[in-house]
Amino acid sequence: MKTQVMTQEDIRTRGINVLAKELGVVGMVRFVQQFSNGKGDYTKERHRWLDRLSIDDIMSDIRSKRRHHKQQA
Repeated sequence: MKTQVMTQEDIRTRGINVLAKELGVVGMVRFVQQFSNGKGDYTKERHRWLDRLSIDDIMSDIRSKRRHHKQQA
């Protein structure tokens, strides 16, 4: 069927099927997720939790994660 006569839904369905066939279901999902707009305002959300942290809090968290990573290795 030529794409000129296909509906948007037909094109979307066919595209998803081709992606799933070529990339596998997981690859298709990862590909499609790249184009998701998401929700909310990331900058405002980020400030809500970052503004509560001091540089000492951040450095302590980094050190803790490094220690944990070394223990896992």
